[in-house]
Amino acid sequence: MAGDEAAGRASAISAETEQRVHAATIGTPQVHNSTIHLADPDPAWPALFSAEDREIRAALGDKVLLLEHVGSTSVPGLAAKPIIDMLLAVADAADEAAYVPPLEARGYVLHIRESDWFQHRLLNPPKVKGNLHVFSAGCEEIQRMLTFRDWLRRNAEDRMLYEEAKRELARRVWKYTQGYADAKSEVIGEIMTRALGSRS
Repeated sequence: MAGDEAAGRASAISAETEQRVHAATIGTPQVHNSTIHLADPDPAWPALFSAEDREIRAALGDKVLLLEHVGSTSVPGLAAKPIIDMLLAVADAADEAAYVPPLEARGYVLHIRESDWFQHRLLNPPKVKGNLHVFSAGCEEIQRMLTFRDWLRRNAEDRMLYEEAKRELARRVWKYTQGYADAKSEVIGEIMTRALGSRS
């Protein structure tokens, strides 16, 4: 079967993705060279986010303009990489001095800097497997992430479609997890079209 043939097959990574991974990563990019592990939905995921929410707010205080649980672990009933994705909005994501040192004092590690993509920064927490995505308040990517999450939370059909696409892609071998993320763009775009259309 086509799906079985894809299992374990190494997926090509574009030169553009390779260059982007190296340019954005602080330090040496972690080579994955494996399939992607998707865990069954875990009711503990929201509690893990809540614990990190308290840590981040304690570190940054009123510098936190928005803090949300995003990604697949924020959608009940959806299989996901067991990694807690968090969305933090600050006044200016490019002003790392305003928020990175207080987070580093609590064990967070700055891992990604994408100055050419909405000034995105990514930090990893010390206590859980997670990603803290930082953007400037008002950034369009914030609304996109929240719209996608909220649509999947209430639309079972698209939630199932997304999970099926993820499972098919997860069976392939990826050099970097970014390759897997990029490969989901087509199905995400399809779902986002419906999500945005429902608001008009």
